[in-house]
Amino acid sequence: MAILAAIPMAFIPAFFFSWFIYWLDRYEKEPRWLLLATFFWGGFVAIIGTLIIATIFEIGFSIVLNDAVLEDIAGGSITAPLVEEFMKGLAVMIVFFMFRKEFDSILDGIIYGGIAGLGFAATENVFYFLGQYNDAGWAGMFTNFALRVGVFAWGHPFYTAFTGLGFAVARTNRNVLVKFAAPVIGYFLAVFAHTFHNTSLLFVSGLGSFALIVLLEWAGWLIFLGFIIWLIRHEQGLLKKHLREEVSNGLISEAQFTTAVSFFQFNARMAALSGGAYKATDHFYQYLGELAHKKEQYEKFGDERGNAAIIQKHRESIRALAPKAKT
Repeated sequence: MAILAAIPMAFIPAFFFSWFIYWLDRYEKEPRWLLLATFFWGGFVAIIGTLIIATIFEIGFSIVLNDAVLEDIAGGSITAPLVEEFMKGLAVMIVFFMFRKEFDSILDGIIYGGIAGLGFAATENVFYFLGQYNDAGWAGMFTNFALRVGVFAWGHPFYTAFTGLGFAVARTNRNVLVKFAAPVIGYFLAVFAHTFHNTSLLFVSGLGSFALIVLLEWAGWLIFLGFIIWLIRHEQGLLKKHLREEVSNGLISEAQFTTAVSFFQFNARMAALSGGAYKATDHFYQYLGELAHKKEQYEKFGDERGNAAIIQKHRESIRALAPKAKT
């Protein structure tokens, strides 16, 4: 009975938070199937890998430390951050190497990292909810729900977003040293943030210290959200820069340009929905976002992985959809 409650309690909020991250990607949305695969990796593959590797670590700490308290501290402050962030980060690394054409911006890295983190958190929460149910019944489960899905909801996506940020910096930089170092630095920032959370909670001595931890973590999350909003504005500027040329050469109209660079494309999509042109309109503005990013990559990296051909292909798709797209 408890598991029938634990699974939706863990996964429904995780899907809602994932939708919010997807919504933040305003101008060049990532493929939903790839985001779902990233979520699946975080929620299942990363969990299984973590259980196996963490067990090996725990055996080692047990032999070396031979002290239950020290073993708990080592597990929470060393094993969990190192292993969990590595396993979640593998999802971002796979996207980075195998689906490189979808990895276009700094924001993309954060999104893939955040989605992997949410998948991991969802499955982990199921285990925590069931554990609390066994210890304290329904009251324990719902209290744990309030803490993990309410108070500390953005923990895992926040940590792994740093790994995604590191890979994104590598993707958008030509310097070989930066390409190598950025993912490593991003991973260790993720580990540091995770370690701070786990270690702080181990030494909570009262409501005051708990409130301070919550305040610090929420401050960090809100600052990171501000950084994401800045990245969105930066992408808006990128679209304005590269799509103005497409107005001049007649590929798109001034009205379509205005809609494409707007933070809210809601009116265009609603008009398309009522007019039976939603799919064409949705694909049209997606292609415009991808075109702008590929033109930016062409400026930075030249014809890397066929950027020129991709740009031309996007222009052809946009030309075909332009008469149907709503503004």
